[in-house]
Amino acid sequence: MGPVRGFKKRKRGKTNVAAAASTAAGQGGDDWWVDFSRRITGHLSEEPRKFESIFKISRKTFNYICSLVRDDLMAKTSNFAFADGKFLSVEDQVAVALRRLSSGESLLNVGVSFGMNQSTVAQVTWRFVEAMEERALHHLRWPTTQEMKDIKSKLEKIWGLPNCCGVIDATHITMCLSTVDTSSKIWVDHENNHSMVLQAIIDPEMRFRDIVTGWPGSMNELTVLRSSGFCKMCEKGTRLDGETAELPDGLELREYIIGDSDFPLLPWLLTPYQGKDLSDAKTEFNKRLSAAGLVAQRALASLKAMWKIIQGAMWRPDKHRLPRIILVCCLLQNIIIDLDDEVRHEMPWSHEHDTSYKQQLCDMADNNGVTLRDQLSRYLSCRLLP
Repeated sequence: MGPVRGFKKRKRGKTNVAAAASTAAGQGGDDWWVDFSRRITGHLSEEPRKFESIFKISRKTFNYICSLVRDDLMAKTSNFAFADGKFLSVEDQVAVALRRLSSGESLLNVGVSFGMNQSTVAQVTWRFVEAMEERALHHLRWPTTQEMKDIKSKLEKIWGLPNCCGVIDATHITMCLSTVDTSSKIWVDHENNHSMVLQAIIDPEMRFRDIVTGWPGSMNELTVLRSSGFCKMCEKGTRLDGETAELPDGLELREYIIGDSDFPLLPWLLTPYQGKDLSDAKTEFNKRLSAAGLVAQRALASLKAMWKIIQGAMWRPDKHRLPRIILVCCLLQNIIIDLDDEVRHEMPWSHEHDTSYKQQLCDMADNNGVTLRDQLSRYLSCRLLP
């Protein structure tokens, strides 16, 4: 995982996700939900009180998340309570936090819906974010050797890209900052919005494999990429350093990822050909990259659609905490995929995640990247010949 500004990573032991999910599935019985659902007021009480529609995840996934954060939420003494004086259980706290993150509603509205004051909603949500940072990081990591073989196989089988290890893309998380504050100018992006950049590497299952966030919207993709630990590892030869693929004529194809024209062309990052009147081979290459690139676009669009706290302008954003909220939203998205939650199949299928943003072309091209792209383009072109 790349740098997330404001967050310090701590080492944790490995967790068997399948076993933990299976154990958690037997916890958090129906009694809790019966009691909690009776407390729902406001606009939520006018809708069918279906668990999945309120929290955007299944009960199985909810119980698993509770099992992850239970020790951390219970370790700190708290007096969080509903308006009637009843103290919040772990399940209550997780429910409040998930509703805040998934709905993007104000602290006041969430508090009204669940019968508590907005300061309680704020504190509960932040404690949940901190606990997820500590306990769920194993859901966002670089693939193991076997996982990478599976990723390569899928990318080649579906889009014909041999030895490809993922797709990189970036999106803007918009914020409301005062234009009077001169220090806020650094957050103004090329569309004149205050925003923060989220850059991610995605696998074919739309799982986040590496993220970089916390940098201001005024920075372009090249600058954000260069600042990332992932880029530095690639430059040192300690990432994307796996087995090469043998192509015809004795050519060897190293591991690489793909991105759109916002990114530089590098030995380990292949981007589309730019310009008009391209050859058939180059046009075909661009089509394949564009089709595969939809995976990352859909992942980012789905992230914003599922966790609306990062879609559009945040309520009173804290640019020091926002990167950590973004990280936790990515962790939650990966958990849904890792547990094969049924809501996964109901996720929005749109690929529009920065609808008001025009593409910013990057003209940087490394010579080794040019050579590698040309070799791959010729190889793909030859495969299309009768």
